[in-house]
Amino acid sequence: MRQGIYRGIAMSIAGSDSGGGAGIQADLKTFAALKVFGTTAITAVTVQNSIGVTGIHSVPPEIIRTQILSVGGDFKLDAVKTGMLGNRGAVSAAAAALRELRIEKIVVDPVMVAQSGDTLLEEDAVDAVKKLIVPLAAIVTPNLPEAEKLAGMKISGVDDMA
Repeated sequence: MRQGIYRGIAMSIAGSDSGGGAGIQADLKTFAALKVFGTTAITAVTVQNSIGVTGIHSVPPEIIRTQILSVGGDFKLDAVKTGMLGNRGAVSAAAAALRELRIEKIVVDPVMVAQSGDTLLEEDAVDAVKKLIVPLAAIVTPNLPEAEKLAGMKISGVDDMA
């Protein structure tokens, strides 16, 4: 797989965005643009477009976990990026599988709210993201509202960001 056009293999663990602008679809486009072979573990199927999210169907945690383990057992994953996990069960399943595979290069995008303002992470899962997924990350890429939730404080400037 390393020979030819690909520079590496990555996995996106995220929701499917039917509008194509975020989630698994956006990650695969980015991987392809960077000449990285993209694999996936779907955490949810969303009903969304550029206007908003009108439905979410969560994938059962055990299916999320076995998707990750199945792909990770076949491909040597160079990196993993998490996106929308949606709920506590998905967070726990993803974290367990990533620990089991001993993935070292993990980028965590703690997706909590869609650009439209729709909630994408259940409130009781925020603590699980902080305790289970963030400690595995090499890089965490929250937007400002997500950073405030993770830090448990209002962020008003650069000093607060640090």
